[in-house]
Amino acid sequence: MRMDDAVTAWLDELARVRRLSPATVRAYRSDLADLSAGITADVALAEVTLEDLRAWLWDATRRGDARSTIARRTAAVRGFFAWATEAGHIPTDPGVRLVAPKRGRTLPAVATAEALEGVLERMASAAASGDPLALRDHAILELLYGAGIRVSELCGLDVDDLDLDRATARVLGKGAKERVVPFGSPAVRAVQAYLVRGRPTLAARSAEGGLGAARAVFLGARGARLGPRAVHAVVTRELGEALGRDAVGAHALRHSAATHLLDGGADLRTVQELLGHASLGTTQIYTHVSSERLVASYRQAHPRA
Repeated sequence: MRMDDAVTAWLDELARVRRLSPATVRAYRSDLADLSAGITADVALAEVTLEDLRAWLWDATRRGDARSTIARRTAAVRGFFAWATEAGHIPTDPGVRLVAPKRGRTLPAVATAEALEGVLERMASAAASGDPLALRDHAILELLYGAGIRVSELCGLDVDDLDLDRATARVLGKGAKERVVPFGSPAVRAVQAYLVRGRPTLAARSAEGGLGAARAVFLGARGARLGPRAVHAVVTRELGEALGRDAVGAHALRHSAATHLLDGGADLRTVQELLGHASLGTTQIYTHVSSERLVASYRQAHPRA
């Protein structure tokens, strides 16, 4: 079986059966395309060896790729060759002894509650002008921070997913797992103002949006469903100054929401459920952020620190 055909079949199974996110499937596709170009141009799939895979990963290391990238590449090739072996396309699995590097555990970027309050107040003032994009952008940041949802979950929201009376949203997370998340009254007000005064103007700008755009909560300037890239651009523009950084991902709002919940006394299991983490270990990184703040406060305030 040709490498390209096998990769296509495996990725299709990941998307349809295991229901991995489109972003993960795209990343795996890119990794395996690089592998195919690097070591299997003239080699049959069954002839790929463990040494070939190690050499490919070593090339990525020498290029300076991040540990997380190399770990993902390792997961991609191990998963692919394990599947190819089980499906009978190759006699032995060359990736079974492939070891991924340990991921460096970096603490997420977190804004202070005060800094976010300033950003959101400024955006509320801009939205008061009635500009549809200002209304939309204010609602986006209020909802990302207020509910702690992922950007992909926000972009996938339909109008019917919102219950403003109960201040909840139904979102579709990783692995197509649905959950209901609460958010506060500031987000309710911002979203309500956008739906009444901003969204109809954006929806009227495009006759090509189709049914998907007609249902979507957040629309672009031309009336189509807003995509993740546009959301990241909005957050980077509005939040960069608050964090004192030139490049800030939209995930910083999710990180901030989780950290502030723990700082406010929420238990770890509750935060895990709100964020939609499959593993408690993923949520635990935010306890390190809170611990760092505790240590910093101690060192600043205690006379014997």
